[in-house]
Amino acid sequence: MDLEEFEVDHNQVDADTNDGKIPLSVPDALKRVDAEWHTASRRARWMDLLGDYAGIEPFIIDGHSLIDLVIGDPLLAVGKPDDPSFQILHAFHILERTLDQFIKRSAVFDVVFWDDTRHIALRTGVGTFEEASRSLARKLLFDHLRNLPQVSVYSFTGLSDANWKEYRFLRKPMFALVNDGGTDGGSEDHFSAHRLLCHRVFLCDLLTSGLALALLAGAEFRDSKVLSFVYEYKSRRGDSFVQTSVRDACLAAARSLEEQGKDAILVVSRTPNVPLQTLRTLPVDDILLKMAQQSQFSDARGKPLFFAFSIHLLLLVHLSTQDRARRLEPMRAKFKCFLVSDFLPNVFRTLEAAITSLDTTIDVDVRVFVALVRFFAENITFSLHDILGNDIAETAQGKLSSLSVPISAFSQFAAEFLPSQQPTSTPTENRLGLLPFSNKIFDDELSEIHGFTDDGYAGAHPVGESESEEDEGVVSDQTSDTDEWDASSEEEEKEKDKEETTRKVPTEVPRTGYFDDDTRFNDTKHWHNHKKPLLPKHLGGEAPPTIEPERQRMKKLRSDQRFMKRLHDQAATLTGASGAALRQIKILPVGSAPTPSKPQRQSHIRPAASKVPPKKSKADTIREQNLAQKAQKQLAESITWLTVRIRDLDSETSVAAVEKYLSDLKRNPRSNEPFVAVELALYRLHRLFQDWISDSQRDSTAVRDKHGIMALRIIKDILEINYCTANVRKCIHDILNTLGFSRYANTLTNAPSTSENRPFSFKFVELVKSRTQEPLYAFMRIREHPIEWQLRVFGEYLDRSMDSQDDPRVTFKPDAWQRQVLEAIDAKKSLLVVAPTSAGKTFISYYAMEKILRESDEGVVVYVAPTKALVSQVAAEVYARFSKDLNGRSCWAIHTRDYRIHDPQNCQILVTVPEMLAIMMLSPPLAKIWTPRVKYIILDEIHTIGQQEGGSVWEQVLLLAPCPIIGLSATVGEPEKFNTWLEAVQKAGSFQHTFVHHPHRYSHLRKFFYNIYVPPSSRVESISSHKSSGRMRFLHPIAMLAFGPRSIPSDLALEAADTLTLYRALADHGDVPPPTLDALSPIKFFPSDRLVQQKDVIAYDAALKDCLAPMVAQFDPRNEASPLYKVIASLQDRALSQVPAKIIDTQPSRKMFKENLIHLVCDLHAQGDLPAIFFNFDRADCEIMARTLYSTLHAKEEKWRDTSPEWKRKVAQYEEWLSREKDRERAAARAAKNKPDPDDVVTDAVEWQATFDPDAPIAQFSFTGQHTSYTQSMFQEDLADLAWTKTPKWALTCLERGIAVHHAGMNRHYRTVVESLFRQGFIRVIFATGTLALGINAPTKTSVFCGDSPYLTALMYRQCAGRAGRRGYDLLGKVVFYGLPMDRVQRLTLSKLPSLGTNFPVTSTLVLRLFNLLEGSEYASAAVNAVQRLLRLPQVSFGSQEGKHQLLHHLRFSIDYLRRARLLDEHGHPFNLFGIAAHLYYTEPSNFALVTLLRHGVLHRISAQPSLIKAKHDFILLMSHLFGRRYLPESYLKDEHMAGIIKKSASMVVLPPLQDDARRVLAVHEEEILRIFTGYALTYGSQRSAELGPDTRLPLSDTELCGAPNMVARFGTWLQDTSIKVVARSLFVANSGHDDRFESVKDLARTARRGLNLNEYAIPSFEPIFATSASDWKRNKNGNRSAGHPPQTKQTHGFALNAYILDYYTHGQVQPLSDANAIRRGDIWFLLQEFDMTLKTVRGVLEQLIMRKQERTDVRGGSDTGETEGGAESENLDSGFIGVDDPMEKYDEGEDGNDVGGKRGGGPKPSWVAERDWRVLEVVHQATEEFEESFKAMWA
Repeated sequence: MDLEEFEVDHNQVDADTNDGKIPLSVPDALKRVDAEWHTASRRARWMDLLGDYAGIEPFIIDGHSLIDLVIGDPLLAVGKPDDPSFQILHAFHILERTLDQFIKRSAVFDVVFWDDTRHIALRTGVGTFEEASRSLARKLLFDHLRNLPQVSVYSFTGLSDANWKEYRFLRKPMFALVNDGGTDGGSEDHFSAHRLLCHRVFLCDLLTSGLALALLAGAEFRDSKVLSFVYEYKSRRGDSFVQTSVRDACLAAARSLEEQGKDAILVVSRTPNVPLQTLRTLPVDDILLKMAQQSQFSDARGKPLFFAFSIHLLLLVHLSTQDRARRLEPMRAKFKCFLVSDFLPNVFRTLEAAITSLDTTIDVDVRVFVALVRFFAENITFSLHDILGNDIAETAQGKLSSLSVPISAFSQFAAEFLPSQQPTSTPTENRLGLLPFSNKIFDDELSEIHGFTDDGYAGAHPVGESESEEDEGVVSDQTSDTDEWDASSEEEEKEKDKEETTRKVPTEVPRTGYFDDDTRFNDTKHWHNHKKPLLPKHLGGEAPPTIEPERQRMKKLRSDQRFMKRLHDQAATLTGASGAALRQIKILPVGSAPTPSKPQRQSHIRPAASKVPPKKSKADTIREQNLAQKAQKQLAESITWLTVRIRDLDSETSVAAVEKYLSDLKRNPRSNEPFVAVELALYRLHRLFQDWISDSQRDSTAVRDKHGIMALRIIKDILEINYCTANVRKCIHDILNTLGFSRYANTLTNAPSTSENRPFSFKFVELVKSRTQEPLYAFMRIREHPIEWQLRVFGEYLDRSMDSQDDPRVTFKPDAWQRQVLEAIDAKKSLLVVAPTSAGKTFISYYAMEKILRESDEGVVVYVAPTKALVSQVAAEVYARFSKDLNGRSCWAIHTRDYRIHDPQNCQILVTVPEMLAIMMLSPPLAKIWTPRVKYIILDEIHTIGQQEGGSVWEQVLLLAPCPIIGLSATVGEPEKFNTWLEAVQKAGSFQHTFVHHPHRYSHLRKFFYNIYVPPSSRVESISSHKSSGRMRFLHPIAMLAFGPRSIPSDLALEAADTLTLYRALADHGDVPPPTLDALSPIKFFPSDRLVQQKDVIAYDAALKDCLAPMVAQFDPRNEASPLYKVIASLQDRALSQVPAKIIDTQPSRKMFKENLIHLVCDLHAQGDLPAIFFNFDRADCEIMARTLYSTLHAKEEKWRDTSPEWKRKVAQYEEWLSREKDRERAAARAAKNKPDPDDVVTDAVEWQATFDPDAPIAQFSFTGQHTSYTQSMFQEDLADLAWTKTPKWALTCLERGIAVHHAGMNRHYRTVVESLFRQGFIRVIFATGTLALGINAPTKTSVFCGDSPYLTALMYRQCAGRAGRRGYDLLGKVVFYGLPMDRVQRLTLSKLPSLGTNFPVTSTLVLRLFNLLEGSEYASAAVNAVQRLLRLPQVSFGSQEGKHQLLHHLRFSIDYLRRARLLDEHGHPFNLFGIAAHLYYTEPSNFALVTLLRHGVLHRISAQPSLIKAKHDFILLMSHLFGRRYLPESYLKDEHMAGIIKKSASMVVLPPLQDDARRVLAVHEEEILRIFTGYALTYGSQRSAELGPDTRLPLSDTELCGAPNMVARFGTWLQDTSIKVVARSLFVANSGHDDRFESVKDLARTARRGLNLNEYAIPSFEPIFATSASDWKRNKNGNRSAGHPPQTKQTHGFALNAYILDYYTHGQVQPLSDANAIRRGDIWFLLQEFDMTLKTVRGVLEQLIMRKQERTDVRGGSDTGETEGGAESENLDSGFIGVDDPMEKYDEGEDGNDVGGKRGGGPKPSWVAERDWRVLEVVHQATEEFEESFKAMWA
């Protein structure tokens, strides 16, 4: 919603807002519109277009942007200056590969062409040849798109095209994927500004029309994600921000471009609801004849060349991709100039016109054409038949005889060609040898990949030695005027290549002098504290340090006590699924003998009953007799108690008083006795009917429904008690008969009597005549059929069980799917359970926990939660449920990155996050003693595996799990697909697997739209006096189909009432065949002999949808006469249908949103729909809404205080009472001295003034719960506890009015208190982001979506909406949409869950950590099994295409990379720099980049600068490039935008380039990475060539181009002999002249051949880190390139890096980060915290590396003490990750945490530390401390 007005660019340069009368030039207009585009860029978010945004919603790919992306590929030889090539085959490959990237990620899209955007693709005005090439390429690519069956293509003239508007209305695209047009081409391109202006204005118009935009150029296809910037327009649709003067200039520019490109052919507009049809196929000779009619070549060279061009078109259908893999024939510059400037542009225009008029397409390959001209010229003695073969020669001399010329005519071209290059094969020069490697575990696994050894080679050409395509085959005319060719240079090059080929390449990595001591890494010390051992001495660890200081021990003890108190308080607020408070189960240790005790309560596991009853002893008989006597006595007492209670109830006159009294009685244990409970329920019915009889409106439908519903609910409750007597049965029978439900009487009362008949304690109201049994009161009878009545009003209370049965294992009746879960856990099977929120998944985790606790004292259950908030809550629930004495060990523990409670390795239930579990499973010490104890791993919210960040860790946990897993989720799209992979993983570990999918919620969700566009009927004066405004409008699920989908989502559930209204709408308007309609009649569909059940409604729901499905598939929302349109119209809310679409489909203004917020919340309060969670996915917006609501209430309260006589009178009384304080004290003193008179009556009356606080919020202006056990004094205690956390004051004052904020930026203690108070009913309004959507126990009646957000996806919508109507609290949940456009609401409710995304989990860092796991654990069985299981999987990732063999190849070359990075030795032992890579595993490849920089002394050289300030600055700059990478849109690179920003801000915004020294080191290392993985590709391609087959199929269409080479005789043979032979490169890319030499890892991954699936992001490439940014390019362009700077690489995208880290380090201010750096305030804290943690990690590892040198010296010198000096730590097992208190708590308490190495530079340097190393520590430490100090000050 952007309530913080983040969209407003306060630094934007003020534009001249003329009124349109002053005309603007094109450049000036471009500057103006660019300024607006820059403002839009502030809103742009870098996000996953599919997983985080669109899901499987449809979107558009702009066809011209797509074609521009294809033609602009630097490797494609089409339309390049001074290169006549036109390799359309390569272009087809790029096009299909790009589209395939979307399709294999399940994207739903259309390709749309607008003629108005064609100039960007055509580059109109750039030059004759480039324009002609691009125009023909556009036509051929457009035609190729039309022939792709997987893609629908549409074309329109522009945004004003009526067909476009119709298409958009029908298809409802969510966004358009476009290019922003790039930057101005400079002075050489005179029409660049014209093209840009027209394109930018088009984008602005598209954006203001309400269609979001995303950038195609620069998008990253990472694993299953598509990452790019998303732009959304938040103002009213149609309100363009393009000024009139700008639009006038745009029109002038468009006219100039039209004139310049008048020869370009437009794409014809077609019918919008039908994609463009495929082209017809015509013989090539027909096309050539058409061309001949339009072509005229007067030049003597023109006709032979046209004949050759025609022949080459005939030849192409007979050539294979291998034949066409070739470079351009070398030729003289003049001839090339003739082709480029004259011949080819004319031919291209002619060819394009011909295929357009014939509505067909054709293939073109200029390099084959040039090769043919050369072959003709050099072989004039051969005939056409000899050269081309009979068929083609006959066609040329027959049907095309008018074009034919003699071969001798080509002799004139012989002198134009230079000597040919030799055919190119796979490059082998400067081979890269695999370094020796052998490991006893990996050797066995790698034995399957044969063909290379440690001494073998994987060929790879050194980066940068491939020939430049721009100068390919061309020499200057000044050196080639004669026919002679000097081959000396060529011979020299051949000799040089031969020398390099035979040169021996070293097989060991050269040393650098930094961290080269070859010390093996021993993972025995703490990750962040090199002095703390992971294991105690008795378990093989090192001796512990000195005893912990008393002060530190006491501080830790106090912290633990505070935490346990908070946990205890939190646990007390938790409830089970039934809504009852949790009761702790005490579980005895398995080894201890049980003692007689009372039966344990609330156990999930009941002991199974013995099949053979034991023989009773005499003592048993006596005991039973005693129990029977006791029962009789208790029965008599209960009867007496009940009689008294009934008498008291009879004295109550109002129904409300009776209900309250009965509610109070439920707290008495006697009320739970069956006969007491039944009789109290019958008394309630008795009073209910008495009230009905006396009601003056008793005959109205509303009163009848109200009393009927209540009566039937109470009867259902009575029947569930399972206590029945004859009197009870008769009473129920009479009630049902009276209500008109006599048909159900026998079914409901046929149960046998469970007890002897006894009279009631009261006389039940008489409802039927005693003789005839006819009802006495006709008005009580339901007027409609009982089935329809139940559907209409009783849907919430229907029986919701799904084949429920008693089960001795649990304390409730589990449904069938729940029993299936129990059986799987009992059988120790792995489980995936997918069931919606409220279905009943919660018990699963705790059943497994209790089972393990009862089975042994050593077994461990690990519960993995995606968020720390959920970790804390689950730990509190475990604490509330289970207690077990483990002789000093804890039953449970918490382990997160920030804090650790109890000992994670010495507990039986560990609650953690996936990152920590992965660390523990990869910890060598724990692999010996902890991992084998793990019996179950529970993965809650397992769908998180598909998230962009952290998803790979979930996959690693699943792959490495040593035991069965239980996966739980409510929102897995296509769960069967995910389960197939998961089952394969579990079977690889020898674990059986079960999949349980239950699709139905327990409680329904009813949706409402808050009609903000209708003024409220009255102002809100106070909460208590407010009456509902009626603006909450019901949304029928089927009414949402007005949006125009083609199918109904499977989870679009209908309530019982919805099914009835839908049936009636179908009966009235649906045009349904009578037999079908008759079968759908509720009276016939539902059983008539029992009450309707929820499972019946589900079946009815499905039947109705089956009837609707054909209508939906053919639905046209414009056709008002269609049956479905009429059905939808009858179901739509009348008030909403009267709001114009332009208004209701637009997001409201900020002012309207804020002003109506109080009305929304008060309406919810008046309707009884609080508590509620108000979801907004911007943290700042959540805070703004809370503060807005608070300030509104406060202002109204102040006004009421000023004007209310009642309040003034009360305050006066209070002040008078205060004035008598001394009198009361004297009276109290006298009373204390006097002896009390025994006749005096003692009273505890307290004057109201004693508890009155005039400053406290007044109840009628507060949303705090008024009927809760939580008292004001308890609240004050909680506020006092929060005070020391420095929670913002406004947040505390909001709590006083029952308003809270919940997002990850608020400190943990505040969030915990908020959750507890919400559960207790004190807080009833929470503004939250998605933090409350992931399993947090925060039961709410209503979920409200406040405003739109890109992060409000189909997944997040279901997660948040599912919070409402939790089982045990509400039978119905409500979902309210506030401030969202109606079409967005419809899209959300009709959305479908996308399938889970995937990540490639086997990264180089994981490989390194696996070796550390094996070596450090001494090849423990748990470690060996984990590695073998991982490497033997048939498919490593559920969404990947990598098979087992390719994974092993990738693994072997990853090992070679790790060896060359000096992280592993030849046997797999980790070296000392392992710590950097492992501890920063989540930052790959930046962790390896830092290792490289350390090994090459970059950090030492930075630190060695004379100025310490400069050294620290450069260190932070380096770290920003490595670990603070955040993109800025391209608009931030424009000088005119940056000038205004920098002038008004302390920030520099754009990150300065990486230091030359660092870039040089990384660039050299990148060359080595490229060589390693090129070797991988070549090796795999050669070894598996037979399996891979020929690379002759396009990636998407699967079109095969194998050709028929025997048809083309001598020329065909020559093409084969001279073609480029490739192994790893795609033959389609070789069509542009590229061999197996690759320029970059990106080039390697994106152009590899079919079947060689290289994951670009699984290779630790450094190019994104050191690649030249646009700002750096400007610096080099201006001639400021530093000496020795490495070669500049091609920029991968137009995005700069944000300097927010360096800026914050420099100025320490938050405001500039928001205003200038364009970071939303809600994100700042997290970004800085992440970087702060990274700095501390780097500091800790450097300390460990440098300070441990003394230990290594001691070891070499024979010291065996094993002890270290310094700080003290407790003797605990540890996972290696620091266990500290919550950072917020640590800072709030003023603690500095563990300063591991002391103050660097403040004390003497240890003797064993080198001066240069000490300087590094000094710089790193001081920079870290300064950054942390600023970070603390930011929020403290």
